[in-house]
Amino acid sequence: MDDFWSCVGVELRREPEATAGRRAGLERILRDAVRDGRLEPGTRLPASRRLAAELGVSRGTVKAAYDQLVAEGYLTARQGSGTRVARLPSVEREEPRSPAHAGAPRHDLRPGGPDVGAFPAAAWLRALRRAIATAPSLAYDYGDPRGRIELRTALSGYLSRARGVVAPPERIVVTSGYVQGLALLTRVLDGARVAMEDPGQPFHREVVRHGGGTVVPVPVDERGVCVDALGDARAVVVTPAHQYPTGVPLHPERRRALTDWARAHDALIVEDDYDGEFRYDRQPVGALQGMAPTRVAYLGTASKTLGPALRLGWMVLPPHLVDAVADAKLHSDHHTETIGQLALAELIDSHAYDRHVRACRLRYRRRRDQLLHRLGPRRRVRGVAAGLHALVEVSDEEKVLERAEAEGLAVGRLGDHWHAPGAGRPQGLVVGYGTPRERLYPEALEVLGKVLEGLRAVRGRPTGPAGVRDAGMSGNEGAGRAAGVKEPGGRRG
Repeated sequence: MDDFWSCVGVELRREPEATAGRRAGLERILRDAVRDGRLEPGTRLPASRRLAAELGVSRGTVKAAYDQLVAEGYLTARQGSGTRVARLPSVEREEPRSPAHAGAPRHDLRPGGPDVGAFPAAAWLRALRRAIATAPSLAYDYGDPRGRIELRTALSGYLSRARGVVAPPERIVVTSGYVQGLALLTRVLDGARVAMEDPGQPFHREVVRHGGGTVVPVPVDERGVCVDALGDARAVVVTPAHQYPTGVPLHPERRRALTDWARAHDALIVEDDYDGEFRYDRQPVGALQGMAPTRVAYLGTASKTLGPALRLGWMVLPPHLVDAVADAKLHSDHHTETIGQLALAELIDSHAYDRHVRACRLRYRRRRDQLLHRLGPRRRVRGVAAGLHALVEVSDEEKVLERAEAEGLAVGRLGDHWHAPGAGRPQGLVVGYGTPRERLYPEALEVLGKVLEGLRAVRGRPTGPAGVRDAGMSGNEGAGRAAGVKEPGGRRG
C-alpha cells in the first residue's frame, strides 16, 4: 500500500503497518477519515475491485474491511448504489475549540498546582524501568489495600527524616491523592461533625459533605486555626505548615493547644501537609503529627512535588484507624495502582526525589521573589515564607477580577474560600506562582502588575484576614532576608 491514496477524491494518509494486518490498517484509515470528516457523509467509496487494484491488496481484503465498517455503522451498502459513508449523528464536525473555549487562560496564576513542566521525566523513567525490572510477578496481581510494602517502607524513612513524622510502614495507607484520603476518613468517622478552617478549600468541604460528614467552620487568625472555637467537633482538618489560603503557619502555642484539645475530646486531627516541603526562610517546619502520633492522621501527596497526574498520596494513621481505613479503601477501589507506587519507592530510595524537591524549592523561591519585586513594597502580600501561593490584599475583589479577566489573567479569589459570604470580610487575590510554565511566568507577572496598577495601594503594616498583623513573617516583611538565606538541604493532591 502507498503512503497516500486518493481514489475517492480525498487524500488519505496510510501509516506503516509492520505489525497490523492489511485489512485492519485499511479499516483504521477509513474509520479515522469518517470520524474527522475527511470522508463526507454520502461519499461513495470505490468498488472493492478498483480499490484493491490501486492499493495492491486482494479484493477479499477490501471487501472484508468494507463489511466490518458497515457492521460498525461507519458505512452503508445497498444493492445498486454501492458502498457509501454513513451519516453519524454522534460525530458532528465542529470548529476546533480555542484555548479560551477550553477554559485555559492566557496567563495562569491560579493557586493549587505546581509547574508540571518541571516534572522529572528522566528520573521517573529510570525509576520506572528499575521498578519493573525488579518487581516480583505478584506485583501485577491484586494487592494490599494499604499499598505496596516497598512504597510504605520508603515513605516511612522519608517522612521521618524530612517531615518529622512517626510513620511505621504498618500505619501507612497509600491513596490516589489527598482527596481520596479525606473521603476515606470521612466515611470512617461516619457522619461526624468535622471542623474545617475558615477560610479554606471549598472543594474539600464538599468532599466531607459528600461523605456524610457535617462541616463546622472554625475561624483562622494570625496564629492559625482558633482552637477555642472547635467546640464539640469530632475531627478538625488543618493546614498547619502553610494555611490555605492565608499562608499563616500554625503558631507553636496553637500546636500544643490543638493536640491538647484532641486528647481531651478524644478527637482526630487531620493534617493536610499539602506543600510542607517548600519553606524559604528556614528549614521546613516539621509536621504536627510528630507531637501526637495517636491523635493525628497525616495526609501527604506527590501532587505538589511531582504532579497531580500521578494520583499518589499517603496517610499515616493512628493505630486504631488503620484497619477501618484499609477496609474502606478495599471497598472503594481495592488498591491504588501498583506500578506508580513501585516507581515512587525507587525514586525515594535513590534520593532522586529529595534532589527534585530541593531543585523545586529553589525554583519556587525565585518565583516568589520575582512576585514580591514586581508588586513592590506598597502592596500587602501574605504567606510568602512558604508554599506555592501568596495572598495579595485588595480593597475590591470584583473590580480587580474584572480587570484580570479582560487581560486573560486567571487568579484565585479570597472571597471564594469563606464558608459563607458576608459583608466586611477581608478581600484578596490568591496568587499561585507555582502553576505557570517557567517561560510563561514573567509575562503573567507583568500582567498581574498592570492589573493592580492604578488601584489604590494599601499602606501601613501588613494585616491578616481578621485585620491583625501576621505572626512571624507578615506581608512582604522579611522577603529580602528570606531571599538571601542559603538553601537548606532535605525535604496536597
